[in-house]
Amino acid sequence: MSQEDRETLRLVYEAYNRGDWTGALCGMHPDIEWKTTRTGRHRGHEEVRRFMEDMREPFEEVMVEPDEWFDHGDRIVVFLRIRARPRGSDAVAENRVGHLWTMHGGVAVRCETFPRREDALEAAGLRE
Repeated sequence: MSQEDRETLRLVYEAYNRGDWTGALCGMHPDIEWKTTRTGRHRGHEEVRRFMEDMREPFEEVMVEPDEWFDHGDRIVVFLRIRARPRGSDAVAENRVGHLWTMHGGVAVRCETFPRREDALEAAGLRE
């Protein structure tokens, strides 16, 4: 995987942290497919935009921090730490998830979210 692909994804995460959906979608193919265990499949910029907005809506503040990156062919596994503060609260919730990205032509064509680290690595054909 190229350093350019990692940079594309880094910019996607930065834009997400700002709530800049247009900026986040710039790193994704117009027919991006995003699959999650909770909400199913989302295809295309408009569905992915709605998904991102819906995920962020209950929170005053959300910070997504990529912790680890693993490359395998045209795929990148990114393990994230997500910190979120619900609206009207001082409490901060923290969660860790894995994203399995498939890249093509410098943009993401697919993202799959995994709550369990080992599942993300296995889906990418990797092991620790």
